[in-house]
Amino acid sequence: MTVYCASAHKAAVYGPDFNAPCALGRSGVIAAELKSEGDGASPIGRWRVRRAYWRADRIDKPDTALVIDPIRPDDGWCDAASDPAYNLPVRLPYRASCETMTREDGLYDLVVVLGHNDDPPQPGAGSAIFLHCASPEFKPTEGCVAIARDQLIELVSRLTTDDWIEITP
Repeated sequence: MTVYCASAHKAAVYGPDFNAPCALGRSGVIAAELKSEGDGASPIGRWRVRRAYWRADRIDKPDTALVIDPIRPDDGWCDAASDPAYNLPVRLPYRASCETMTREDGLYDLVVVLGHNDDPPQPGAGSAIFLHCASPEFKPTEGCVAIARDQLIELVSRLTTDDWIEITP
């Protein structure tokens, strides 16, 4: 088990022999119990690494011990708190509000799903908390953790489902 820290104070993700600048939520970080859907905050806490997805049309499949699947054009992630599929992957078009995983901006070229509000999902407590690619300007996220794509590829090569990402102030 390895814990990688995503520090708001240091604006970095770091762990054993790894250090990368990061972007966190546009509203900063918030106590996990106060996290709400759409607030733009990254939830403070230790989140298990679950699995990964990658854009096969943009990058080669990363070498990783994680379960990793290609993102398909009809992949989405439900963010409608009242829907039974809240905080779960869905197929587009979908009847409720959801995020499209095939983003044009490259932020989801590689995505690691973090175990926030998923066991089981609590309606409205935040969905789609990912570790994903940062924008070139390291713009704040909607609540996720983002690092440069090449550094994310490197980190994914180290990650297992025994690892954690800890978001800290």
